[in-house]
Amino acid sequence: METLDNSKYEKEILSLADVDNIGLRAHSKEFECGKTDDPAFVAKYAELWRPDFAVIGPEEPLAAGVVDTLAKLGIPSVGPSEKLARLETSKSFARQILERHGIPGNPLFRRFETRDGLREYMKELGQFVVKPDGLTGGKGVKVWGDHFSTLQDGYDYASELLSKKRAAVVVEEKLEGEEFSFQSFSDGTNVVHMIPVQDHKRLLDADEGPNTGGMGSYTCEDHCLPFLTSDDLRDAGRINHDVVQALRSELGSEYKGIVYGGFIATRSGIRLIEFNARFGDPEAMNVLPLLETDFIDVCEAIISGTLNELDIRFSHKATVCKYVVPEGYPDHGVDDVEISLPVGPAAPNLRTYYGAVKGGGSRGPLKLTGSRAVAFVGIGSNVDEAERIAESAASKVVGPVQHRKDIGTKALIQKRVGHMSRLRAPQRPLEEVQENSSHRKFA
Repeated sequence: METLDNSKYEKEILSLADVDNIGLRAHSKEFECGKTDDPAFVAKYAELWRPDFAVIGPEEPLAAGVVDTLAKLGIPSVGPSEKLARLETSKSFARQILERHGIPGNPLFRRFETRDGLREYMKELGQFVVKPDGLTGGKGVKVWGDHFSTLQDGYDYASELLSKKRAAVVVEEKLEGEEFSFQSFSDGTNVVHMIPVQDHKRLLDADEGPNTGGMGSYTCEDHCLPFLTSDDLRDAGRINHDVVQALRSELGSEYKGIVYGGFIATRSGIRLIEFNARFGDPEAMNVLPLLETDFIDVCEAIISGTLNELDIRFSHKATVCKYVVPEGYPDHGVDDVEISLPVGPAAPNLRTYYGAVKGGGSRGPLKLTGSRAVAFVGIGSNVDEAERIAESAASKVVGPVQHRKDIGTKALIQKRVGHMSRLRAPQRPLEEVQENSSHRKFA
């Protein structure tokens, strides 16, 4: 892959009126801003440049059928077609695929288009999760104990969702355990797994505050996570693999792109929370810097169906990603306010990724636009080292911003380990518990 000489294209880049993101600007000869979920707009730009292939990042273009539109132009994509992308865009579709093909991992669940039987099923589950049967941007799911603590509150939320046109909801049992992300490359037949990542959705340290699109994440140098076993990874990888085969069998189409399973390790094994049909954010920023194989080669193997012929390797290093977000995020993040990033030479193992920002460089001050602004990824020989690198950068951003200081720290990771250890501890028979309690009472 050719590395662009930034200075060579600076004049061209700065002449583009719609260019805002300084990160894209630094690595692009030219680009255009617009609605990526508008197939006609994307097609017009693709016809102008005729790329060898496209890599689809967000979920909205997948749901809109951009991959199908590009295919009609003879431009292949790393990303599934609209009907295959239902793996992400319809939570009930994903559940039913697993159910129909005998793939393990589903919790108890039921899909509702009306309120008929809704209250009764919630009562049957006791503690439950309510999910809109569609894209939610990581923020539409509500969980017992976090967002409501009574059946009536859960019922009211589900009813609110069902009142919308053509709406449906999925109600599932609440699972207890530790969540993790496991992404895989797929060419429709062959599936190659990446490195497991643990994302942190809560806004504040110690997993407090509202859910967000993701405040940061980490990976470990041994390509596992401290609270997982090798069997856990095997089972999660098998689910990713088997769903690709099931989609081909059921829909007659090859899933070419990224299969991203959001899993939870529980006392009784691995369960699937949901699938995404593209790279995760922030998870991609953890795994792709460790990819030793040329990413272009990986994309071409996905498109040609030859992943099995490519030696895909990841370096044995750890990563920690920390997002800097505006004050008031996620509901009312401050907008159009200037921030400044650390100055001086960057650490050699630090990666900086610009998100919801504008300006910067020759285009004036760097400003917030209301959502997650900048992600810093530290890369180290172990998680401690990676965390120090990421934290050093994130803590030096000046402006009305915040970030989680505890992501990747020993204390938080040990909390996860302890949680899973307690869950997996052998359960003593009730008679033994009663006997021991009685003995302590009278000793």
